[in-house]
Amino acid sequence: MSGDDLLVFLDDAEEAQAAAPSKIWKIAVIDDEPAVHDGTRFALYDYSLNGQGIEILTANSAEEGRRLIDRHPDLAVILLDVVMETDSAGLDLVEYIRNVARNDMVRIILRTGQPGQAPERRVIVDYDINDYKAKTELTADKLFTALTAALRSYQQLQRMEETRRGLEIIIDAAAKLFDLKSMQRLAEGVLTQIGSLLKVECAGILVLREAGGAPETFTVLAGSGVYAGLAGAVAPPLADGVSQLVHEAFALRRHQFLDQQSVLYLRTASGREVVVLLEAQKTLSDTDRALVEVFCGKLSIAFDNVILYEQLAEANARLEQRVEERTRELTAANERLALQREILKRSNAFKSDILGMVAHDLKNPISVILGRSEIIGELIDRDPVPVEMIRAQIGRIVEPAQAMTRMIEQLLKDAMNDHLDVRLRPEAVDLGGLVADVIEDHRPGASRKQQSLAIEIVEPMVVEADPDRLREAIENIISNAIKYSPIGGPILARIGRVDRMAALSVVDRGPGLSPEDIGRLFGRFQRLSAKPSAGESSTGLGLSIAKHIVALHGGRLEAASAGPGQGTTFTIKLPVRAEDGSDSE
Repeated sequence: MSGDDLLVFLDDAEEAQAAAPSKIWKIAVIDDEPAVHDGTRFALYDYSLNGQGIEILTANSAEEGRRLIDRHPDLAVILLDVVMETDSAGLDLVEYIRNVARNDMVRIILRTGQPGQAPERRVIVDYDINDYKAKTELTADKLFTALTAALRSYQQLQRMEETRRGLEIIIDAAAKLFDLKSMQRLAEGVLTQIGSLLKVECAGILVLREAGGAPETFTVLAGSGVYAGLAGAVAPPLADGVSQLVHEAFALRRHQFLDQQSVLYLRTASGREVVVLLEAQKTLSDTDRALVEVFCGKLSIAFDNVILYEQLAEANARLEQRVEERTRELTAANERLALQREILKRSNAFKSDILGMVAHDLKNPISVILGRSEIIGELIDRDPVPVEMIRAQIGRIVEPAQAMTRMIEQLLKDAMNDHLDVRLRPEAVDLGGLVADVIEDHRPGASRKQQSLAIEIVEPMVVEADPDRLREAIENIISNAIKYSPIGGPILARIGRVDRMAALSVVDRGPGLSPEDIGRLFGRFQRLSAKPSAGESSTGLGLSIAKHIVALHGGRLEAASAGPGQGTTFTIKLPVRAEDGSDSE
């Protein structure tokens, strides 16, 4: 046959193929005889099985066959000559197909023109082939029969492989889906895994209807393709056909497989209902449908697991909240107990300090009283009784008794002020006005020592403070200045701003402070090197109380002195009241 004739023959075959159904089986003819290729094409030119035609691919040697097999791993049947460039070229190619190319699906029919060179029994036993025919016996009818049997075998293997692959996907998908803890993520995973199972890009939605929910009410948990934007929507507007399919699925409670749409229905053990609508450019095969049904059988458990997980997570959250609340309550109780313990500890320490101070500071006045009492007893025994002398001794007794009374009153006041649980009742306080009132109250005491009390308001200041408590602190500072200032010395109270805070500075010309005095100035019951200028008594508590009150207001009490004989400046610094707005620069 000439080359021109061969070209015409191939054109006729292509026209026949063009008229054949779109789905085809790939058949390979590997033979070194051109007539075998032509005869095979002629015998099978109109072949069709299950609506699928065939495409015949050819190779003229085993080497060409290898390349053909590598290019077309989806071959369904190979008609293979045994003897080509070598006596065992065909058998060697079988070894290559099964062991190198790892193609166990393709059906291999050996054809030989020299049966004696490769005995049929040995070939069937030793090589993974599916049929063995002598070329002389392979008529057109027998070729048709052999090819049909091989294609049906290949089709069954294909289905088995698809089922195996689908089951692997289902097993893998089930493991992944069971790990998901969110209903939305589970829904998205279901759509993704179904697309993978069917090996097709598909658009779809997954909707959920709660147990006992109204028939028309459902929530879209996930969407893909054209439905991607519907996730989270409740009873969303859908195309009439889509909406009808969803409602039919809820009503019929079963799967529906249409030409390019599949509607899957499942009901969970908790009574919730799920419908999956898929739109794919393929009609599902029986294998596809079976795999989808198996897959859906696992989904109800996955959805119930997610629901149980969400309920458990919610219960855990409530439990954690209760534990946190209980922990806060216990922490607060422990803090209160610790505070009460500290209060008791401080109270005991204060009691010890008071007893020590009483033993020390009241000893001298009591000794004076006792001594004067003894003198009075001796004077009474005289005859005549010296009344004037007795009166003088009684006067001497009154003075230490009054000092003891004042000391006791001061101790009681200090004890109350020293209590740790001080409750403040803050309000807007004009610092200048409060200081002026305190100065007027203490002006008689200063006058007895010929001291001058003056106030200078550099800048009016309003603070947020408890007026009674703050007054106590200011009184302690003013009275301390009067007590230690010399006779006739000036005392100045200056009000203004220092370090962006409202400040009251009390300046005196008293004995001043040594560095050692400043280090222990605000301690309780401290005795400093300086002494009151008129012999006044001191408990050593006034400055400690003032510092505590100022600290409760968020402020600071500071003292400065150039040294002994240079006077002292006490400064109370308090935050400026926020509503006043004057603390901004």
